[in-house]
Amino acid sequence: MKYCSSCGAPVAFRIPPGDTLPRHVCEHCGTIHYQNPKVVVGALPVWEDKVLLCRRAIEPRHGMWTLPAGFMENEETTAQAAARETLEEACARIEVGELYTLIDVPHISQVHIIYRARLLDLDFRPGEESLDVALFAEHEIPWEQIAFRSIALSLRHYFDDRRSGHWSVHTASLAPPPPEWR
Repeated sequence: MKYCSSCGAPVAFRIPPGDTLPRHVCEHCGTIHYQNPKVVVGALPVWEDKVLLCRRAIEPRHGMWTLPAGFMENEETTAQAAARETLEEACARIEVGELYTLIDVPHISQVHIIYRARLLDLDFRPGEESLDVALFAEHEIPWEQIAFRSIALSLRHYFDDRRSGHWSVHTASLAPPPPEWR
């Protein structure tokens, strides 16, 4: 950041009084520009014994499979974000269920939140950000083509919990991936 979004003056990168971390601070108007983690919210939509996945039409990870998910917008709840992202990416309507996974991804300053969800009907198709959408049984999941580690982790928890009949909220913190995965 070079300029203040409030007044347009140059900013300095320093620790403001009363803080412990360096921030972009406007020397002219005094605005402190905080940069906080982004929240990614999605759904794990289910129909009978199958999960709905989307094949990405955008970077990062173009052509790979994922659950419908994306950045949360201002003035919406996390559950509303999960339903909106599912509608945008898979043109699918869902009933949002329980919070399922909450995964910290600190090396990219993100938090990934996934809800369990029930597809309301089979009227789905690729949205603007998807090349394809499809229902997969566990044995059909293209594990080597899953776009993100947080999504693979959520899917593995789902199938394990379904087998055990015990559902719980899963939390994790992901370390940076090895260099060969980047």
